[in-house]
Amino acid sequence: MDNLKLSVSKREVIGKKVSELRRNGLTPVHMYGPEIESGSLQCNSAILSKVITDAGTNIPVTVNVENGEQDNLCFIREVQYHPVTNKILHVDFMKVQEGKVVQAQVPIAVEGTSPAVRTMGGTLLQPLQALTVEALPLEIPELIVLQAELLIDFETNLYVSDIELDNNITVINEGSEMVASVVAPRVERSETDTGEGEVAESEDNVEVIGDNDTSENAEG
Repeated sequence: MDNLKLSVSKREVIGKKVSELRRNGLTPVHMYGPEIESGSLQCNSAILSKVITDAGTNIPVTVNVENGEQDNLCFIREVQYHPVTNKILHVDFMKVQEGKVVQAQVPIAVEGTSPAVRTMGGTLLQPLQALTVEALPLEIPELIVLQAELLIDFETNLYVSDIELDNNITVINEGSEMVASVVAPRVERSETDTGEGEVAESEDNVEVIGDNDTSENAEG
């Protein structure tokens, strides 16, 4: 991916007046980081939305401040959305140093079709959607791709330990953490559960003759 760039300008509007800023197509932005003074900024909402989509939280963005500091290497660290309209309300950018290791969440994609899904009717589950890694800002992967073809049956799983990355990238997650698996069809699981239930029900319906006889004899 080409280096992402974003132009912003200094923001004078603060507090409740920020709502008017948003109505005019601008979104409040905040940039912070080591060795810089935190700044209140603003940016074109449409352009910012596209950058957020392209960058996520693991791809660096070069932020240029109009009439200010240029070439700020940043990561998107927080995006606030409106709870009803889902419009972007505010974005935090964290400035980093190119030669210093940072931590980021890298999305995981499981591509293709598992044989256990294709021929056995299973359902693919992916409990882990992102991998936590540490690396230099420009060496963090954009995306981690695993092949669903490796999930050949319901007993085969993909774990963090199955992910292969360059030696300059450190994985923070435990290697035993499951990334993806295929579960059996619901009908098959239901039949198994029903069988166990019938056994339990038959046990509950067993009449204890000895106890009844004892109580009848006692009454007599």
